[in-house]
This record gives sequence, structure tokens and C-alpha cells, in this order.
Amino acid sequence: MYLIHARLQPPGAQLLPEDAAVRALALALPEERVEHVSAHPDALPLPVLGVFLLAGSLAEAESGTTALCLRLLACHPALAGWRLRTAEAPLLAPLGHGLLGPGGSPSTGLR
Repeated sequence: MYLIHARLQPPGAQLLPEDAAVRALALALPEERVEHVSAHPDALPLPVLGVFLLAGSLAEAESGTTALCLRLLACHPALAGWRLRTAEAPLLAPLGHGLLGPGGSPSTGLR
């Protein structure tokens, strides 16, 4: 399973519609094998849809997410004028590598 972050750019100061994730999931085709979609309207620098899907490769997961998001932008009236900026797997630090500071508290990353 892959997690792909789709960064969406509004035409102005518009907010990501509350139903964007639900609508994206409803628009997913069976062959795209989308399991879940979550919305992160406050993500910076752009709102993000997190798409969890089954795919044979990262490239397949990214292209499937791109197709889904382009379909969403074309079909959802509240997303008129929005653009898909990227559809990529997020970079995550390996568990235990700089995530926790001394005593198990979250690290600031400053040393």
C-alpha cells in the first residue's frame, strides 16, 4: 500500500471543500484500488489530499493519484480553478531516527 500526497493549489484564498476527500473516494475507479482518502486543508504550503492505494509500484501509485485528482478537479464545482501541483509519496524519517529526543520526548531537530 502506498500513501501519496496530492498538493492542490486554489485560485485564490479559497479553502479546500470539507467534502473533497469523500468525493475523491467516490470518484475512484475500481482498477485504481484506492483504499482511503484524507484531507489536510491546513497543510502548508498547500492543502493536501492523502490517498492510500494499492499499486504495483510507486510510479503506478503516483499516476493513479494524479488521475483521481484531475477527475476530482474536473467534477467538483467548488474546486473550479484549482490545480494539482504534485502527487508524490511524502518523505518520512525512519522510526527512531531523530524523531524522539532524550527520554522519549519529541525532538526539535536542533542540536
